[in-house]
Amino acid sequence: MIIHSRLCPFESTAWFGREVIAKAQRPWGGIYDGMNADGLAASMTFGGSPAQGQGFSIILMMRYVLETCSRVDEAAEAFCRIPIAQAQNVTLLDRTGAYATLFLGPDRPPAVTQQRACANHQEKIVWPEHAARWRTVERERIALAALADPDMTLADLTARFLEPTVYSRNAASPTVYTAVYRPAEGRIDYLWPGTTITQHIGAFAEGAYTHDYGQLR
Repeated sequence: MIIHSRLCPFESTAWFGREVIAKAQRPWGGIYDGMNADGLAASMTFGGSPAQGQGFSIILMMRYVLETCSRVDEAAEAFCRIPIAQAQNVTLLDRTGAYATLFLGPDRPPAVTQQRACANHQEKIVWPEHAARWRTVERERIALAALADPDMTLADLTARFLEPTVYSRNAASPTVYTAVYRPAEGRIDYLWPGTTITQHIGAFAEGAYTHDYGQLR
């Protein structure tokens, strides 16, 4: 399972014969997070560094990986060999239970870790102003503590991602949706407070939903 909160169209595609359900970026065709028919799920977040360089946008790398890879090790190898333009973190999971969190950037070697949760920084804080503004250390600590709780259930863990501080109502970077990926079932739950929409690999249901976020801060 990956639970991912993302600052929405959601779509099912099969560009090369493998179905991918993802939060797509238009018009470039990239992906913010998603899962393919082989049970590989991937999500990304900004890595908390102002570094920039020559390389690809993470959303295009995400598209490439979900279109071409089936397992965590394949996906990690692809992410590590493709040059990237900005600092990004990627969390991977497949239906065997294998997982990894990757720390990528144009000014550093890629790192493949067994960290179970990440926010908007990498192994250390390199941009203190950004870290303080978005409370990245606190959000990561909350997620890791929840995962370490032996009494934590999936329902409770999901609810934790819909609560402050993980759930953001900051107008500059709000949580637009939360996604729960279940590779073994080929199932994705898209969540908003009070609403859940479920999609399945092989049975994507077209529809529309408008969420009222109320007054953001």
